[in-house]
Amino acid sequence: MDWDDLRYVLAVRRAGSLSRAAANLGVTHTTVGRRVRAIEQRLGVQLFDRTPEGYVPTAAGQDIGEVAERLEDEVLSVEGRVLGRDAELRGQLRVSTLDFIFAHYHAAFCSFIERYPSVELTVTAPEDEVSLTRREADVALRMSNSPPESLVGRKVGRIEFAVYASEALAERVGPDASYGDFPWISWDERLTASWLDAWLAQHAPGAKIVLRMDGSTPVLRTCVSAGIGVHFLPCFEADADPSLRRVGKVQTEFGRDLWLLTLPDLRSNTRIRAFMDHMEEALRPSRAALAGKG
Repeated sequence: MDWDDLRYVLAVRRAGSLSRAAANLGVTHTTVGRRVRAIEQRLGVQLFDRTPEGYVPTAAGQDIGEVAERLEDEVLSVEGRVLGRDAELRGQLRVSTLDFIFAHYHAAFCSFIERYPSVELTVTAPEDEVSLTRREADVALRMSNSPPESLVGRKVGRIEFAVYASEALAERVGPDASYGDFPWISWDERLTASWLDAWLAQHAPGAKIVLRMDGSTPVLRTCVSAGIGVHFLPCFEADADPSLRRVGKVQTEFGRDLWLLTLPDLRSNTRIRAFMDHMEEALRPSRAALAGKG
């Protein structure tokens, strides 16, 4: 077996399906299925049980998957050390961020591109948190009050949250309204939203939930702007929108630190160091706005 074979087995083991494994590998699901079948035929063993819930590794598949994972760690570690010694300010740089942060601070990314035209910047904003260890990104701009000890980086601010309503909804409910007087948007009951349920029970008992939705934050912001109901939004984003009004005070218990993070082996890489320096400099004037103070 070669490393390319192991990559396919590992991708299916992690994803649990051919389609998700294919998306992670950047190939078609038929390619993944064909490669897995060819590996099984060559080894003379079945690596996965095909169940209604997805692809479940057999004992052989689990064994090979664990070996593949260890090899992947070694390959990525070597790659990280080599990249960390890169002295040129050129080449590829992959950054993961959050959609609403990029939407509000896209000018900082644009100015980085203008400042370092030889760096090939790729920006992603996936719903799921990326793995820097698996090199899904070189740098992550991430909200966390306890970033992983395996990563290094800089805290560039703190994002605070408050309840927001559209101007039209706030006018209709009235200036003296309590949280419970507003219609609320909440999450689909299949999602974990115990924090919101507990907060509503304490601060807005009896509040009416007029809409439930999945975890899409862009759709949530659209619903709040449309006046359907109220919900928590990041202050720096909502305060900049003249169609929204803050309801009540900043709820500091929901605040999250904003970090620029990378792998220890990559912190001396010139591209990564330049990006982190640039973003820290660009975000410094916005710290008050991030905290809901301006």
